[in-house]
Amino acid sequence: MAGRAPVRQGGPLSAIPYTWRSAMNTPPPTRPAPAGPAYRALSRRDALRAAGAASLAAGLGAAGATAAAGPALAAAEGGDRPPAWRIDTHQHVLTRAMHDWAVEAGLLPPEGGPTWADWTLDGALGTMEDNGIAAGVVSAPIPSMAFRDRTTAERGVRLCNEAMAELAADHPTRFGFFANLAVLHTDLALEQAAYALDELGADGVILMTSADGRYLGDPAFEPLFAELNRRRAVVFVHPDSLPEGGSGIPGVPDFIADFLFDTTRAALSLIASGTLDRHPDLRIILSHAGGFLPYLAGRAESAARQGEGLAPGAVAAAVRRFHYDTAMPASPYAMPSLLAAAGPSRVLFGTDWPARPAEEVGVITRDHEADPALSGAARQAVDRGNALRLLPRLASRLRA
Repeated sequence: MAGRAPVRQGGPLSAIPYTWRSAMNTPPPTRPAPAGPAYRALSRRDALRAAGAASLAAGLGAAGATAAAGPALAAAEGGDRPPAWRIDTHQHVLTRAMHDWAVEAGLLPPEGGPTWADWTLDGALGTMEDNGIAAGVVSAPIPSMAFRDRTTAERGVRLCNEAMAELAADHPTRFGFFANLAVLHTDLALEQAAYALDELGADGVILMTSADGRYLGDPAFEPLFAELNRRRAVVFVHPDSLPEGGSGIPGVPDFIADFLFDTTRAALSLIASGTLDRHPDLRIILSHAGGFLPYLAGRAESAARQGEGLAPGAVAAAVRRFHYDTAMPASPYAMPSLLAAAGPSRVLFGTDWPARPAEEVGVITRDHEADPALSGAARQAVDRGNALRLLPRLASRLRA
């Protein structure tokens, strides 16, 4: 696609769990077609039904969101957590309607494809039950360049957002969602944000780290951020392959390191451009523990003291303003650093399912449960409390 270096040829699709474009450049493995439900197109009446359950929470603040959790949260704060406790804020989805559109748009092959393209409702709920996850906030990290064509952007974004809204409406205590936006078409993105947040009941929006080689702090995205700030919207930032085409290290998929670097670049772009300062009511979640941002704050501050790079204190302040999810740090060294840099009130539980298969989600969740860096209070905040405060619509549906 224009603005991107060609995707390198690589190994099996299962080794490249996010990169949609790579699915067209690698021979697909043979596997059965997804057996999940084929969600119908959402009518306007159904869209309003999807939003209706959430409308009560529109004005909830932090205290209201916590109260909305009801006895389950109170029991947990007393040390008796119910089995289905966690809220997974980094979970992906590909319903049959979304899958068919992705094939039609050339983002996925018609047969086979990456393992995450085999999403089913039963698989999602089963993985959640097995890992003590009460609810998941789903998203579809579709590369922004997939929506470069306006007609494709109009149809694709609406179809995906309505499919996710229907999933949340059909299972209101199990799913919320972050809506897609076609950021390369500002007027369209503003319309899509209004429709998703006002009518479909979205819990926030997902933005990819860059679009057409421009990171999120680019002036082109200022009108969108101004509107999202006015709405006090939650913005989930998800990486893609680096704009120049990835590291190109043989045997190392982009998602292992380049995704983290991509998130770091996007965060620094938001800081350096002044986007964060101009829009103090934005609530931004950086996926994958913020990439490398928490760990380079000291380096940035050292440079600032020498008059290089950003203003003194800018990165350190931003690190404690962003929110982060725990998806795929998967390391006993990551959590202590993240908690020290950002504080436990800014960290959210995340699994990255189904980009990480169910077996791996089990391993990651068990490691998370055993992580000594998480004390009782910090664990309760990370696993559930922070999400309830940040996502009042979902919190209202989880009240007992």
